[in-house]
Amino acid sequence: MPKYRNKLPQLGNREFLTDGGLETWMVFQEGLDLPAFAAFTLLNSKKGRAALDRYMMNFGRIAVRHQLGFIMDTPTWRASSRWADDLGVSVQDLKEIHKQAIMYLLSLREWLETDTSPFVLNGVLGPQDDGYNPRHLMTVSEARGYHAQQIDWFFEFATDMVSAITMTYVEEALGIALAAKQRGMPSVISFTLETDGHLPSGQSLGDAIRQVDLETGEAPAYYMINCAHPDHFVDVLKGRGHWVQRIGGVRANASRLSHEELDNAEELDDGNPEELASQYLELRRLLPQATVLGGCCGTDHRHIGAIAVTCNCCHAH
Repeated sequence: MPKYRNKLPQLGNREFLTDGGLETWMVFQEGLDLPAFAAFTLLNSKKGRAALDRYMMNFGRIAVRHQLGFIMDTPTWRASSRWADDLGVSVQDLKEIHKQAIMYLLSLREWLETDTSPFVLNGVLGPQDDGYNPRHLMTVSEARGYHAQQIDWFFEFATDMVSAITMTYVEEALGIALAAKQRGMPSVISFTLETDGHLPSGQSLGDAIRQVDLETGEAPAYYMINCAHPDHFVDVLKGRGHWVQRIGGVRANASRLSHEELDNAEELDDGNPEELASQYLELRRLLPQATVLGGCCGTDHRHIGAIAVTCNCCHAH
């Protein structure tokens, strides 16, 4: 049975950490090949599983050490049917991959979770197309049908929630939110932003959040921002309306580079962990509802460790 599906503890006043940039860590730090940036392929080998184990255990221990909650993400950002087809993975194998990923995280939760550090099991959905610059834009109906497959698996294998990570345009986000609502799954929509603080589609963040809320009856539990540096979006959060209060988490990039520059980078830009953590203090001031703090591209245990310290500073005040 899902442990927290009926009452997500991050909706209270307790801070939660996430992991960092899973894919960039595996490629640049572990030297592993991730075809199509598909982290679920790590489950296919002992070497991949060992790397995943090291990675997730270390983040979990940071949360426990600082008495913070932890959002445990499945490595399924690229585990939807379009990408599986590209990688020659059958539907049956893809479902088994989801089961394995969830069973792995359940065992990790049993091993590490404490009364002061709840671990929430989060089923991750990624974009059907490119995470920065999609060529094919789905309608709401198409997105709802496409993502329902993974949402059904997450429901069946008892994750607590689902999160759509790196959403680039509103129709795909709407489809996911509606499919999750129909399935009775708590959902989170996380938009990615360009250097001007807008979605890659050109829509403003506020308009995107307002549209999803309006057309789904405020179905998402909350919204997030990911795969952008705080410098790219801090200004759009200042002095805004109700939609800002719907943002419950941030997973920023370590790098100030644009999406296009990151796409073409041959070396990892891991920024400055302490500087990034200090920027999270400002984000927490602007986003009083944001209890979920973590990282995206280029971030690792150093960044999340530094953010954990700032979390505790915030909590103390």
